[in-house]
Amino acid sequence: MKKQLSASQEDYLETIFFLAREGVSARPKEIATRMKVRAASVTGALKALAEKGLINYAPYETVTLTESGHAIAGMIAGKHEALLHFFTQVLGIPGAEAEEFACTMEHSIPDHILQRLVGFAEYTEQCPRFNASWQESAAAYFCQAQGCEPPRCEKCRVLAAG
Repeated sequence: MKKQLSASQEDYLETIFFLAREGVSARPKEIATRMKVRAASVTGALKALAEKGLINYAPYETVTLTESGHAIAGMIAGKHEALLHFFTQVLGIPGAEAEEFACTMEHSIPDHILQRLVGFAEYTEQCPRFNASWQESAAAYFCQAQGCEPPRCEKCRVLAAG
């Protein structure tokens, strides 16, 4: 399903996706402003994405994603949001720095590693004592604190609430 795209092309798709989700017209000027690039760079990238059948593009018109472009952009945006959540909520990295790393990593992180990060983030939200260990056979994180019964970790939640 995913066509060969450069990290830059993925960034353009993601920007168009987020603009549409926000209800903002994805015009080349707005894309350039969001991405902090020159308008000439946007034109070349949009032409290349249109040739790949990922966007609908005509000069001076609103850019829209095709069905396949929307699917790819949604996957990229999902990776970005998952990484951003992990960095800010689990690791406590400040927003601007977390945003920068999420933008960089979303292009290279394999789906199976991202799924583990998401699983770990979800687990840490349930286990305040944060003594988790990956269990390959269950494909999930479990608390290893003394007295905790996997996978719910009720004792940890009671201790944290008290």
